[in-house]
Amino acid sequence: MEKILKMALVFLFVVIASTSTMARENGTVRSKFNWNPVINAIIQVESEGNPKAVKGKTCGAMQISPILVTECNNILEKRNSKKRYTLADRFNVQKSKEMFILIQLHYNPENNVEKAIRSWNGGQRYSVKATQRYYNKVMKLLK
Repeated sequence: MEKILKMALVFLFVVIASTSTMARENGTVRSKFNWNPVINAIIQVESEGNPKAVKGKTCGAMQISPILVTECNNILEKRNSKKRYTLADRFNVQKSKEMFILIQLHYNPENNVEKAIRSWNGGQRYSVKATQRYYNKVMKLLK
């Protein structure tokens, strides 16, 4: 029984150590998981890399909505962070990437790439059917 308990504790430690955590260095949001390939593919699908792109209420390289900026600020407030994003930050590629990572850390701690892609397009309550074309476009760029 003691051996099983020790194995379970080791397993738990490995799982906890391997999950993403938020680190603040110079005010930036970072994840231990490498989201760069996914982010770069999303940028290509959303704006073809244009940080000044505007489509309706969404804008920037990652086509971020005002609602997402508000949600990021709510998450930061819950974490007792003084950092806040502005609507203008959507035109800053680095800050847009930070917002993506912050959303993933909060809603996708398991670092599920499919969930990240689909939720970026369809929100947290996305439909697989409604996000399929978007998911295929992003995945094509990841391969």
